[in-house]
Amino acid sequence: MEKKENIILTGDRPTGKLHLGHFTGSLRRRVELQNSGRFDGINILIADDQALTDNAKNPQKIRDNMIEVALDYLSVGIDPDISTICVQSQIPALHAMTFYFMNMVTTERLSRNPTIKNEITLRGFDKPGSEGIPAGFFTYPVSQTADITAFKANCVPVGEDQEPMIEQAREIVRRFNMTYGEVLVEPEIMLPDNRAAMRLPGIDGKAKMSKSLGNAIYLADDKETLEKKVKSMYTDPKHLRKDDPGHLEGNCVFTYLDAFATDDDFMDFWPDYQNLDELKDHYTRGGLGDMDCKKFLIKVLNRVLDPIRERRHEWEKRIPDVYDILKEGTQKAVSITNDTLHQMQEKMRINYFDDDSIINDWESFIAR
Repeated sequence: MEKKENIILTGDRPTGKLHLGHFTGSLRRRVELQNSGRFDGINILIADDQALTDNAKNPQKIRDNMIEVALDYLSVGIDPDISTICVQSQIPALHAMTFYFMNMVTTERLSRNPTIKNEITLRGFDKPGSEGIPAGFFTYPVSQTADITAFKANCVPVGEDQEPMIEQAREIVRRFNMTYGEVLVEPEIMLPDNRAAMRLPGIDGKAKMSKSLGNAIYLADDKETLEKKVKSMYTDPKHLRKDDPGHLEGNCVFTYLDAFATDDDFMDFWPDYQNLDELKDHYTRGGLGDMDCKKFLIKVLNRVLDPIRERRHEWEKRIPDVYDILKEGTQKAVSITNDTLHQMQEKMRINYFDDDSIINDWESFIAR
């Protein structure tokens, strides 16, 4: 029996520099998966086409941020010798597959996708006075299905909020395979298996960290910027005096410490406590100030970000090499996805110039 390959497809929309939320939610895990040796192929897509669905009037934003995202990838440890980093708009098969898949799903089904509904509300497309929902944005799940299936990916590492998107992809794949014959791989979602992959809130306490809300700590932030942001971080509004008992729920400082602090950090930076549980216990019973906790968090985050900053600084000196990495990865992706597209067209019997039987069918028809 032929061994089943384990192939990953993941990626990001280049709408801004990547931040700590991306790091805990996906980037750190991608590096772990990349270095695990468990996968036959790891494909990381810079989804510039999908970024244009709600930025069509400002392509400069996408051009600028494409290289920023690539720098972030390389800075956190994505290795282009192991992982294929590629650019969505430069892979023609994805566009053809998206079009074919649009015939495999109805607009009514797309309108029920909760992820898309949430994103539509977030961007204000459903507000009075809005121009409406761009068709490209509305069909985002179809495009994402093309991305996944073009690489024959069976593993898609995402958060729980993306489950409706992966289920949509599975439905489209099943319908295509039932209509034309088995050719596409039905993807499986790979959910985070630990709290370290949590979604970080913004520094203002809002549920989502994002550039548009101005509440993000970016991987590229220098130490001065990081310190300023952490010192402004939302904590416990009822913790007015140092001696007051503090609350952990909704307190961003402790949410970030949950995601990043280690016992070694306490040993090196705050030996008064052996671990985070001891710190939390002191804070909740009172006698510990918010600023002391923030100063500790600054040291913890700088320990995480210092090697990332250093690698980014080196890559920023080699921008032509970064573009070469993207070009090489994209050329590899074009070859892989073209194979999938040709297999699909063969099943659909629209490979007119490669299948002599199509010509023979017409000859038989005319003879009758």
